Amino acid sequence: MTDRVVVVGAGVAGLSAAHALLAAEPSLDVTVLEADERPGGRLRSVRVGNLDLEAGPDSFVARKPWAADLAGRLGLELAAPGATGALVWTERGLVPMPSTALGVPADIDELVRWRGLPRAARLRALSDLVRKPRAGDEDESIGALVRRRLGDEVAEVLVAPLLGGLFAGDVDRLGVRSTFPELAGWERDFGSLIRGAKAALAASDKAGPMFLKPERGMTALVDALVSAVATERVRTASAAASIGAEGPAYVVRTGDGELPASSIVLATPAPAAARLLAEVSPGAAARLSEIAYVSTAVALLVYPDGTADGLPETAGFVVPAGKAPMTAATFLSRKWPDPAFGSRAVLRCFVGGAGAEDVLDARDEDIVEAVGRHLAAVLPLPELPAAHAVVRWPRSMPQYEVGHLDRVAAIERSLPAGIVVVGNAYRGIGIADTVRSAEEGAGAVLAHLTGRRIRTERVR
Repeated sequence: MTDRVVVVGAGVAGLSAAHALLAAEPSLDVTVLEADERPGGRLRSVRVGNLDLEAGPDSFVARKPWAADLAGRLGLELAAPGATGALVWTERGLVPMPSTALGVPADIDELVRWRGLPRAARLRALSDLVRKPRAGDEDESIGALVRRRLGDEVAEVLVAPLLGGLFAGDVDRLGVRSTFPELAGWERDFGSLIRGAKAALAASDKAGPMFLKPERGMTALVDALVSAVATERVRTASAAASIGAEGPAYVVRTGDGELPASSIVLATPAPAAARLLAEVSPGAAARLSEIAYVSTAVALLVYPDGTADGLPETAGFVVPAGKAPMTAATFLSRKWPDPAFGSRAVLRCFVGGAGAEDVLDARDEDIVEAVGRHLAAVLPLPELPAAHAVVRWPRSMPQYEVGHLDRVAAIERSLPAGIVVVGNAYRGIGIADTVRSAEEGAGAVLAHLTGRRIRTERVR
């Protein structure tokens, strides 16, 4: 009998896992279940005015090869940003971020002159050059490390908006080992975050663009994956309700009946994986439930004709906590220029996240009014856009808190043979790391099935 693998979840993780399984073993019986009416998870676009704009991630990190390699295998043409660099929201308005790597200043002279911080804060940051490294290698928060080396102001004005923003999280809770282990490596290897950032920035200058996306947008990646996996294998509006054991294998229960499975890939958020595993692995379910999530939203703003030149030639800006209703904004019409934009300024503003989830309770109109008014205070834009949309992502962002990798290792040890968990909740939050997770999970499934066949043949 042909082995069947059931993949639960048709976001990038689930579709990438199914693709990897079938690429390695085309005869495998693979079924992908998706509770939503459409595949893709957070990779989707919405209509704003007469434009289709990304409602989720708008690109992936190019220097982590997994997403770019997958796109290449799928035949997708990739595009690099039209504008790079970032601004920082300060009391002086939007000011260019100094040369940094991961938000850590990389140029001493530039740091000394940078007016986004008080003079005392800049001098405090320079003490990083003479402070002794911390002894030991136990995990600590990003905030604890940066505050210790560079001071509170650098942590709150530069590092937290950038690194915390990627997780919509609190840098005083996010663990270094699971998020940006480079920071700990810089302290260990260079004796200084500033010296480590300088070396990293010099290396990155030769590495090509930081971000890439499919020319036709991120949904093109979803469409290509569904086509490669085969549409008939992807069952939308078909939620998995629970998983049970059936002899040496499993059964996945859905509203449409039961699916026997030799192996299962759980490509869902951790809370959903926990619910599904409650019967067959209470231990893994309990540990999965410990992974915290926060909610976010994106406000998509399209301004009238003639406003595009009001945007600086940069990708966008970040905001220190509590200084504005948004946590960051992307100047889409600068970062990803498109003839369809014409002379209109097009922006994405991010709201919510750790400590600010209550913003999402406001009406769409109130969110747009608040971010629009703040944008007009620092940019030559009208207070309200010509068209807008607000897309909420409830409990969408996993939080890699201190000790996260130990928690993930415990989850993986607790999983029953033949069941794997993949996605952005475990060892990397971006699209590239999600693809890597999915492909490694597919490899684990194939190894399990091979071992199962060998054991069956020996019994015969």
